[in-house]
Amino acid sequence: MVASGLMAATLTYDTLRFEYEDFPETKEPVWILGRKYSVFTEKEEILLDVTSRLWFTYRKNFPAIGGTGPTSDTGWGCMLRCGQMIFAQALVCRHLGRDWRWIKGKRQTDNYFSVLNAFIDKKDSYYSIHQIAQMGVGEGKSIGQWYGPNTVAQVLKKLATFDTWSSLAVHIAMDNTVVMEEIRRLCQSNFSCAGAAACPAVEADVLYNGYPEEAGVRDKLSLWKPLVLLIPLRLGLTEINEAYIETLKHCFMMPQSLGVIGGKPNSAHYFIGYVGEELIYLDPHTTQPAVEPSDSGCLPDESFHCQHPPCRMSIAELDPSIAVGFFCHTEEDFNDWCHQIKKLSLVRGALPMFELVERQPSHFSNPDVLNLTPDSSDADRLERFFDSEDEDFEILSL
Repeated sequence: MVASGLMAATLTYDTLRFEYEDFPETKEPVWILGRKYSVFTEKEEILLDVTSRLWFTYRKNFPAIGGTGPTSDTGWGCMLRCGQMIFAQALVCRHLGRDWRWIKGKRQTDNYFSVLNAFIDKKDSYYSIHQIAQMGVGEGKSIGQWYGPNTVAQVLKKLATFDTWSSLAVHIAMDNTVVMEEIRRLCQSNFSCAGAAACPAVEADVLYNGYPEEAGVRDKLSLWKPLVLLIPLRLGLTEINEAYIETLKHCFMMPQSLGVIGGKPNSAHYFIGYVGEELIYLDPHTTQPAVEPSDSGCLPDESFHCQHPPCRMSIAELDPSIAVGFFCHTEEDFNDWCHQIKKLSLVRGALPMFELVERQPSHFSNPDVLNLTPDSSDADRLERFFDSEDEDFEILSL
C-alpha cells in the first residue's frame, strides 16, 4: 500500500463521512444491484439502498488472527473485506430479501443479526477476517498478504460449506466459462434421493436451522439450493478493454446482481452499481475499531452501514482483474439469468465477458477438483509482471 493509501486508511469514519460528493444531477438512470433509480425523484431511495448494504472496512484491535497474528487488517485486508461485502449481499438476499432496508435506530430481525454475526471479527464467525485469512493459507496466501478477486472467491466457497444455516451452493466459473449443467447438478445435489425415507435425517435440521418452519418447507419443496455464482475475469492486460464496458454495466442491471469486486492497483473496492460512465462503490479503506457485543448481547451495527453518499470512479480506471457475482435463489432465477446473458450476447457493442454453455467442453477438466492456481511458466511470468505493479491483483485466467 502506498503511503497516501495508508494515510487514507487510518482516517476515522467520522472524518470521512463529510468528504464524499453527492450524486450528480443527471438524467442518466442510477443502477444499484438490479434496481433502477432517478436522481431527480428517488435520491432518498438511492441513498437508503446504498446504506442498507453491509459495509465492511478495515478494523483494529480485534482478537489476534491465529492467536498470535495481526490484530488489524489495515493496509492488507481490503480485498478480504470486499469479499465479505459481496458475500454478505448474498446472505442478505438469502435471508432478508433484496427489498430489505436498514433504517438507523429501527430494531432489526434476528435473521439480520445472524447475517451480521457471520462476518464479525472473531475466529468462530463463518466469514470473519480470521477465517478468510487462515483459509487463504491453503490457497498459497500467507496471513497479511494481499488477495486477488479469484483467491477470495475460492476461500469464500470453502467457508460456505460450514454455513449450514444459509445452505448455499457456491460455484466459481473458471476459464471465462459458465457451464449450466454443472450449476444445476450442484444446486440439486442435496435433493437427488428418491424419496423422503432415503434422505438423511439431518437434512431437516439443516433446512430448518434459523428459519421459521414454513420457510424450511418451501426450501425443501423447491429442490434447489440457492446459488452464489462468482466469475473471476480479466478484462484486459493492464487496463480494462473498453469493449467490455457495456457488458459490465448490464451486469448491474440484472436482478440477480451481487455486484463486482475489484478496484485499482493496491486498492480493492466493492462495486454495487453505476451511473453514466462512473461506477458506484463501497470503499473498505477506513479503519474502525472492532465491534464487540454489548453486555446485553446486542451488537452495535451502525458502523456496518455506509451513511454517506457512496464513492464513484470512472469505469475506464477499473483494474481489469475483477470477479462478478450473482445470486439465484430459485431455479427460475437461474433460468432467467441464463436468458438475460444470452440476450446480452446479442446487444450491439457489448462484447461478452464470459461464455455461457450447456455442457462442459470436452477439453476442460472439472474445476472443483483441480488446483486452480496457474502453474505454467507463462502464467508465472505474467503474474510476476503484474505483481511488480499491482500486488493486490493476480492473474485469474489466461
